[in-house]
Amino acid sequence: MQTLQSILFASTFMAALGGLLALFLAIASKRLYVFEDPRIDQVEEMLPHSNCGACGTAGCRNFAEQVVAGSIEPARCTVNPPQQNISIASLLGIDLGNVEKRIARLACSGGNNVAKSSANYVGHSTCRSAAVISGGGRSCAWGCLGLGDCSHVCDFGAIFMNRQGLPEVDPEKCTACGDCVDICPKQLFSLEPVSRQLWVACRNQADPSASENSCVVSCTACGRCVMDAAPGLIKLDRNLAVIDYSKNGLADRRAIERCPTGAIVWLDGKRADKGRAARKIIRIQPLPATVEA
Repeated sequence: MQTLQSILFASTFMAALGGLLALFLAIASKRLYVFEDPRIDQVEEMLPHSNCGACGTAGCRNFAEQVVAGSIEPARCTVNPPQQNISIASLLGIDLGNVEKRIARLACSGGNNVAKSSANYVGHSTCRSAAVISGGGRSCAWGCLGLGDCSHVCDFGAIFMNRQGLPEVDPEKCTACGDCVDICPKQLFSLEPVSRQLWVACRNQADPSASENSCVVSCTACGRCVMDAAPGLIKLDRNLAVIDYSKNGLADRRAIERCPTGAIVWLDGKRADKGRAARKIIRIQPLPATVEA
């Protein structure tokens, strides 16, 4: 009898405790409830779910929250088709925004047919691994190593390695996510607005004679582009032509025409046009490595 009473008491106590906890949770949920705009879920469903970070946020969910809050514009998502961003703007009753498309640009044109190698690299086939071993074997310490880390990391198929072992970016597929920028050990990639058509496809800061000896398409700091461009648009800094993009409205093709190596180019869609004076590159096959004893 005493055992039965103990069981009934314990059952009653547990039931009362459970009811009390349920009541506490119900009150807490109402007191602590944080309203979340249901439009956030709607906007998130209209996004590509790539979480690439090209918009500058932590991911698509965070982007949706900021769009609904009005702190960012729908057009900032460069992965979405334009019509989808228009639909988001229509749903929220806000302006689409005017965000210029950016794409990844490579500051190097030294493929294996024009850039010399001082050693044959043998090892783990990544640029980062090669860079650790005496800079990767290229004579130009600033040049692309050509092992394709950037193309492997690109989730959008926007980068491919051409026949000369040099990355090429497809402007239509590039979303400016920045993965190629982060992974390149030579820091050759940067994200640039498409309106920046004048481009220095070189980062070699060595002495001009040494730079041309290591790569025939390197900048030799001859200064012709500085003389031919609008005043102040281009300057020479550490043996390299540097463009002041705050004066981008003054840029035109005249700056490239007398460049003897074609290191400064005019970007037109997928093409990189060189000037009339640039030496013609005929060689297709890779240059043999010149191994120093």
